[in-house]
Amino acid sequence: MTTPETPLRIGLAGTGPWARNTQAPALAAHPGAVLSGVWGRRAEAAAELAAAHGAPAYSGDTGLDELFAASDAIAFALPPDVQAPLAARAAAAGCHLIMDKPVATTVDGARLVAEAAEQARVASVVFCTLRFAPRTSAWIAEQGAVGDWFTARAEWIGALWAPGTDSEYAASPWRRERGGLWDVGPHALSVLIPVLGDVTGLTAARGPSDAHHLVLRHTSGASSTVTLALGAPVAATGVEVVLRGEHGVAELPKWDGAVEAFAAAVDALITSVRTGEAHPCDVRFGLRLTELLAEAEALAGTGE
Repeated sequence: MTTPETPLRIGLAGTGPWARNTQAPALAAHPGAVLSGVWGRRAEAAAELAAAHGAPAYSGDTGLDELFAASDAIAFALPPDVQAPLAARAAAAGCHLIMDKPVATTVDGARLVAEAAEQARVASVVFCTLRFAPRTSAWIAEQGAVGDWFTARAEWIGALWAPGTDSEYAASPWRRERGGLWDVGPHALSVLIPVLGDVTGLTAARGPSDAHHLVLRHTSGASSTVTLALGAPVAATGVEVVLRGEHGVAELPKWDGAVEAFAAAVDALITSVRTGEAHPCDVRFGLRLTELLAEAEALAGTGE
């Protein structure tokens, strides 16, 4: 058992842009963690990223088991439907989990991980960025405490594939296939649910390109609307969450610093490991997000 004085050994599964730009730097610099290794589906990529941070490299099926054996926890930076079965395997090996969102794009896949984590009694955190970035996490807590919200509007509109854009994430096959509903939908829901309560009713419709429009009813009685897209024109992009209620209007503050936010997610996992208390943004919450997004996808249909 890891003691408060012992850094948590956290392995990293994945070598793509998110792993390179956010997770590996955050893990390597975290005072309460040790980057215990990097696993990749391509041995060369794993070796390159591991060498950049002075960690061992692993690849292949045997290498994954070796990473689990060398780690107390595993952080995942993999496509969701690759992540889910490997996370369930990591949990069965006794490793705590830091998962990317969405944990899976099927309810069965997300449930597999949630059940594996519960059975193994491992801690978990799902890295919904706004739940861990300092300014936005504080705002979410404050608005949840205020209560009496009447309605909310959330818009997360990107231009990942617009001409002239050069995002590394535009090359992601799963993002192109599943679109904004699955990539940025978890972000919007991760803000609305802790403030307004779980979703009790949902409807959805398709818009242009990959746009999805959701209308939600929450346990608090409040309603919300959500617009999600990655295929918008550059001039149309933006992120907003606005709440309206008894106390007026509140708007989600701007944020930056994904590395800092991921470090806060590591803090949350360490706390959960050492206290035995589940974090509100754990794999069970990740399962709930997948349930809602799958329902929205089914209701919206293909839009054709």
